[in-house]
Amino acid sequence: MLLYITLGLLVHFVFFASIFDIYFTSPLVHGMTPQFTPLPPPAKRLMLFVADGLRADKLYELDEDGNSRAPFVRNIIMNEGSWGISHTRVPTESRPGHVAMIAGFYEDVSAVAKGDLRSHIFTESYDASSEDFGAHDVTKLDTWVFDHVKEFFHAARNNQSLFSKVNEDKIVFFLHLLGIDTNGHAHRPSSREYSDNIKLVDKELKEIESTVKDFYGNDGKTAFIFTADHGMTDWGSHGAGHPLETCTPFIAWGAGIRLPQKVSAQKFDDSYLQEWKLENWKRQDINQADVAPLMAALIGVPFPLNSVGIIPVDMLNTSDLFKAESMFTNAVQILEQFKVKMTQKKEATLSFLFTPFKSLSDTKQANILRKARYYIKQKKYDEAVSLCRQLIHLALRGLAYYHTYDRFFLAFNVVLGFVGWTSYASLLIIKSHCNLMRGVSTEAKNPSRLLLCAFVAVGVSVTFFLLIQACPWTYYVYCLLPLPIWYAVLREIPVIQGFVTLLSTFPPRRFLGYLLLFILGVEVLVLSFFYRYMLTAGLVALAAWPFITALWTRAKSISLSWIFFCLLLAVFPLMPVVGRKPDIFLVVGAGLLVLLLSLFVVTSVIKRKDSFINEELVLHLLQMLSVVFSMCVVYGTHHSLLKKQGLPLLNQIVSWTILASSFVMPLLSPPVLFDRLFSILVSSMSTYLLLSTGYEALFPLVLSCLMFVWIHMEQETLQHSVVSCKQKVSTIQFACNTDAAQCRDLCLDDIRRAFFLVFFLVTAFFGTGNIASVNSFDPSSVYCFLTVFSPFKMGALIMWKILIPFVLVMCAFEAVQVTTQLSSKSLFLMVINVSDIMALHFFFLIKDYGSWLDIGTSISHYVIVMSMTIFMVFLNCLAQMLTTRKLSLCGRPKSHVI
Repeated sequence: MLLYITLGLLVHFVFFASIFDIYFTSPLVHGMTPQFTPLPPPAKRLMLFVADGLRADKLYELDEDGNSRAPFVRNIIMNEGSWGISHTRVPTESRPGHVAMIAGFYEDVSAVAKGDLRSHIFTESYDASSEDFGAHDVTKLDTWVFDHVKEFFHAARNNQSLFSKVNEDKIVFFLHLLGIDTNGHAHRPSSREYSDNIKLVDKELKEIESTVKDFYGNDGKTAFIFTADHGMTDWGSHGAGHPLETCTPFIAWGAGIRLPQKVSAQKFDDSYLQEWKLENWKRQDINQADVAPLMAALIGVPFPLNSVGIIPVDMLNTSDLFKAESMFTNAVQILEQFKVKMTQKKEATLSFLFTPFKSLSDTKQANILRKARYYIKQKKYDEAVSLCRQLIHLALRGLAYYHTYDRFFLAFNVVLGFVGWTSYASLLIIKSHCNLMRGVSTEAKNPSRLLLCAFVAVGVSVTFFLLIQACPWTYYVYCLLPLPIWYAVLREIPVIQGFVTLLSTFPPRRFLGYLLLFILGVEVLVLSFFYRYMLTAGLVALAAWPFITALWTRAKSISLSWIFFCLLLAVFPLMPVVGRKPDIFLVVGAGLLVLLLSLFVVTSVIKRKDSFINEELVLHLLQMLSVVFSMCVVYGTHHSLLKKQGLPLLNQIVSWTILASSFVMPLLSPPVLFDRLFSILVSSMSTYLLLSTGYEALFPLVLSCLMFVWIHMEQETLQHSVVSCKQKVSTIQFACNTDAAQCRDLCLDDIRRAFFLVFFLVTAFFGTGNIASVNSFDPSSVYCFLTVFSPFKMGALIMWKILIPFVLVMCAFEAVQVTTQLSSKSLFLMVINVSDIMALHFFFLIKDYGSWLDIGTSISHYVIVMSMTIFMVFLNCLAQMLTTRKLSLCGRPKSHVI
C-alpha cells in the first residue's frame, strides 16, 4: 500500500507540474541586439508613480458631491497630459505588474512567488513590518515615500556627487505607493479610508511635481507617469482577471507627452466616460506592457529586450519623424525576439518535423522593413507607423506560435498518462475485490516477454527521439511515464477480459442507466467549479436518496435528518462569496451553537455512569472553554480594529495557543467513533471561528452534522444488505480498523460512497466560495493571528482554514470505511479515480485565448482539482492519525493504535 501511494503521489505530481511546462513556460529569450530610437529624446528624466491596488474607477469618478477625489490628476487630464486605462493581465499581483510596466513582458503565473526585482536599482524602502492592516493610519506608507523623495532632492542640493548624478540624462525615479492597496485590503475600496488615501496621494503628487520642477529649474525635460500595478475587487482582493482588478488608471504629462485633446464623441465598450464626466477628453487605453517602450522612447534608452509592448505614439508630443522612428525601433526589437525564438525552436526540432510560422517568412520580414524605411525617407510617417504596427502584430503572433509549439505534443503525453493511470487504478480495485481471477490459468496470469520487450523498444525509441532534439529533462518524464503505466495495464489482460465478461451478464439498460448517472454526477461536480449553485442542485438531489432506496421506510428519523441537513447545507452555495460582507455576529452565533451542542454531549457523558471517565469530561470542558475564548478573541479583535487600535497582544497569544491545542485535543478523546469525531469537530471549530469573518463560521458545523448522519445512513444501508453488521455505530471504535480477513467484495454502493466523498469535498471547497479563483486571499480572515503583512504566515493560515472542512469530511469517511468493512485502499482508490476523471476534464477545458478572466479561471480550476487529488493522500493520513491515535492525560502511558 505504501509503495502504491508513493507511486501515485509521484504520478500526480508529474501531472500537476506538467501544467507549468505546457502553459506557464517563461516567455524570455536571449541573444537579441538592443534597439533604441536614433533621435534625441524629448525628456532627460522620468518619474514613474505606481499606486499599488488603485482602481481606475475610484481615481477618475466624482464623489457623491460631484467633486473629484484627485483634483490635481483631473486637472492634468483636462489641461496638461494624456490619460486612459492601462489593462493588466493575470496574475494581478505587484511583481508581475511592475515587470510588465518596466520590462515590457508578462511573466507566467508562477512568477508571483519569485520575490522582488531589485537588481541594478538604487532603492530605499521601509521595513516590511510597516505594512500593518490593523494600524491606525496606513497612509503613512505613502507619506514615508513622498517625504523621503523630498529629502532626497534637498540632500542633492548640498551634495555635489549626488547632485551631478541626479542631473545626468536617462534617469528614472520609481515611487511605489503601497498605502492604497493596504487600505483596500483592510477596509475595502468603497471605504472612506481608501478614498482619503487617494486624496492624500493626489495632494502629494502635486507637491512632488513642484519639488522636481524647482530642482531642475523648470527646464521642461521631466516626464511624469502615474499608474497602478493592479486593481482590486469590491471585497478587497486581487490576483484574478476581473475587470475591477485589470483596469488601472494611466496618466502621463510633462516632456514629450501630448496635451489633452478635446473630442465630441468616443466609442468604448464600457460606460465609464459618462460616469466619470470625461467624455469630451480623449481617452487612450493601453496594455500594461506598453508603458515600457513609452518610457524608453521618452528618455532615449534601448527598448527592453524582451518587451512585447507597443509604443502608444498618439500620446507623444514629438515630431512625426520621431514617432515613426520610435515605432520602427519597436518593430525591429520585437522582430528580433521572433527571430531568436524561431531559431531556437528550429535547432531543437528535426528538420522534417519543423513547421515554421508561415504568416511571417524571412522574405516578408525584409519586405516590410524595407518598405517602412522607404516610407520614412519619403516622409510618409503615418504609413510607416501603420506598417510597423502590422509587423509588430505578426511578430507577436509568431512569438505566441513558437512559445506554444510543443503544447499539443506534451498535452497528448500527459493525457495518455492520465488515462493509463486511471485505468490501472480501476483494474487494481477490480482485481482485489471482484474475484475475476478464479479459474484463470497461471500462463494467462503471467504476461509474455514480448510485451515487455515491445515497451522497452518504444522507450528506447522515445528517448533517442528526445535526445537528438535536445529536449529538456521534463520532456523525458512526460513522454516516458505513460510507458510503465500502460505496461502495468496490459499485464492485467485477464482481469480486463474477466471484467468485460462480468459486464456482459449485467442488464444493458441497467448498466447504461448507472453509467449515465455517474457521468451526470461528474458533470455536476465539474460545473460546480463554474457555478456554485450546482452544488445546491446536487445537495437537493442527494436529499432524495432515501426515497429511491428502502431507507425511507426502514429508518425514517435518520432519513429526515439526512434530508434536513442536505437542504440546510444547500443554502450556503447560494450565498455571496465569503469575505465580501463581514458579519462578526454570525461568527459569535456559530460559537454559541457549538457550545449548545457541547453541553448536550457533556450531559450525555454525565448520564453514562457505567462508562463515565473524568478525563473525558475534563476534555469536553477544556474544548468548550477554547470555543468561548475564540468567541471573545474574535469579538475583541473586531472592535479593536474598528477603533484602529491594532491587534491586542493578548488576543494574538490566545489565538496561536488555540490553534496549537486544536491539533492535540482530539488525540486525548476516546477512540470511540462518535466521541472522537465530535472532539475533532469542536477543536476544529475553535480555530475556524478565529479565521472566520461571516456566515462561513456556520458552514463546518452544518457540514459535520450531515457527516454524522451520513455515517448512520451508511450503517443502515449495510444492515439491510447482504453484508452482516456485527456492531452498532455507538460501540464501534476507530481502533478496530478492518483487516484483510474482513475485506469484502465490491458492490455498487461502494462506487456511490466514493462519489459522495468527492462531492462533499468539492462542497467543502466551494460551499462558501473561499477559493473559487486565484484571488481568494482575504487578509481579514487572519487578523486574530496577525495584521502585519506576512504572505507565508497568512497563506498558511488561510490554507488551514480551507483544509478544516476537508479534514472533517475525511474523518467522517474514515468512519464510513470502518462501518462498511471495506478496505480503505479500495475506497480511496475509487475516490482518486473520480477526482482524476474531473482533473482530465479540466485539462481539456484549459484556455489560452479569450478574456484573461476566462484564461485565469480555467487554469486555476485545473490547479485546484489536481491539488485536491494530491492533498487527499495527505488528508487521508491526517484523518487516520486524528481518528486512531490516542494520547492520555495525567501521566498515563501513550497508546498508538494503527
